[in-house]
Amino acid sequence: MLRALQYPRLEPPKHVRLTDLQTLILQYPGQAVVVYPECTTTNGQGILPFSPSLLTAPPQAKIFPISLRYTAGDITTPVPGTYISFVWNLLSKPTHCIRVRIAESVHNTSQSSATRNSTSQIEREMLYDDRASSSDTLLSSEDIESINAVEKRILDKVAEALARLGRVKRVGLGVKDKDDFVKAWTKQQR
Repeated sequence: MLRALQYPRLEPPKHVRLTDLQTLILQYPGQAVVVYPECTTTNGQGILPFSPSLLTAPPQAKIFPISLRYTAGDITTPVPGTYISFVWNLLSKPTHCIRVRIAESVHNTSQSSATRNSTSQIEREMLYDDRASSSDTLLSSEDIESINAVEKRILDKVAEALARLGRVKRVGLGVKDKDDFVKAWTKQQR
């Protein structure tokens, strides 16, 4: 809850050790791993560009796009300076409804079979023990130029499924744009 009320970040804090999806899946076999690929909270009115973090999922992993729609709509995360009204709106209503819609699974087909077969059991165990990864998994897709067409197609397929499920449009605003908005909003309120 507290993370949702913080300012958006373009990079993780210095002391945080990130983990890629393949490591999490190896660490928790048979368990569901939940990923928020937009990398920030939204007001539920659009699908933001995705982080390339979904591309670290192994090819055999099923990616299920899940849409969560909150009712009433005024309980979405607040802009800075409106925290008291947010808490009031959240706690003053006797019930809140969350509509959950799940799409068909998507597989990460962007990894080549040579890449898939090169990961031996020893490499998997080393990967399992090393939980640190680059900060690329936190960045939004403003730096999307680094991914190829197949990878972009995977991210687009998941994003389109989410947009269809949530009955919203995809937007081009990412984490940096949200950060710029929050800074401008905060400056305007002074």
